[in-house]
Amino acid sequence: MTSTAASTGTAPAPSAERTAEEPPEELTGTSAGTSAGNLTAKPAEAAPPAAPGSSSRARRALAAVAVPALALALGIGVWYAVSYLLLDPARRFLLPPPHQVVSRSLADPVHLEPMLQALGVTARIAAIGSVLAALIGIGTGSLMNQARWVERLVYPYAVMLQVIPVLAIVPLIGLWFGFGTGSRVIVCVMIALFPLITNTHFGLRSVDRGLHELFTLGRASRVRRLVSLELPAALPSVFTGLRIASGQVVIGAILGDMFFAKGEPGIGTLLDTYRATLRSEDLIAAIALASLFGIAVYTVFTLASQAVVGRWHSSGDRR
Repeated sequence: MTSTAASTGTAPAPSAERTAEEPPEELTGTSAGTSAGNLTAKPAEAAPPAAPGSSSRARRALAAVAVPALALALGIGVWYAVSYLLLDPARRFLLPPPHQVVSRSLADPVHLEPMLQALGVTARIAAIGSVLAALIGIGTGSLMNQARWVERLVYPYAVMLQVIPVLAIVPLIGLWFGFGTGSRVIVCVMIALFPLITNTHFGLRSVDRGLHELFTLGRASRVRRLVSLELPAALPSVFTGLRIASGQVVIGAILGDMFFAKGEPGIGTLLDTYRATLRSEDLIAAIALASLFGIAVYTVFTLASQAVVGRWHSSGDRR
């Protein structure tokens, strides 16, 4: 048998042990031509596809930054045009160009430090007014929803607070409550109450009737219905009222600073002082700081709204 295999030139069959130890050539990445020096390169792995929403999110982020920046640049350009093209050099102090406002006021610690201290006083008054207005406004709106006679009693006076100019009753507030911090807080609360009352009342009245019927079948008490159904369902409207009232509170705090100057001066007090003394650079700088403060307060309430109701309500949609 051995001589027959050698004479025919047939290679002996590989043993079972060698077959088990050595993997096939296809699995090792080699071919029959490897012995001749021809190596076959493995194909490169394809890059993972990009997330489908990544490009759209990048575009939204770019638009969120680019649009406000473009609007700011346009506003500064108009400001420069008015200062240098429409105003004579003798009257340019009425609207100094932006670089003078920055160099002579915002970049000067002697001018900036009193503004920041006054802004801190205004912020404290606005915070106290916001808390009181939220408690009174949300509580009043809830009572109006519970009893129709409360709605008939309170609603006309809430509308009256909205339509009467605050400047017309500020002197009376000073005569009744003095000219200190308490009167400033009262002005904040009066301005911010109406949107809180109306939005809370609207949200409570807009609860789905079918959900009310489920609570009726469960024989839920009025307090249980209010806490477990009506208030959670009214949260989007309540936060809308809070966002509106946040801007009103800042306005009320600044007005209170202007008219009730007794005690620590607020940013409104400095605005009135700069206006009377024609300090235009400081006046514009103080207005800019007050505006940034108002934007910051509104942003805080907007983020709070998105965190609380944005996951389940359409008002949190950021498209």
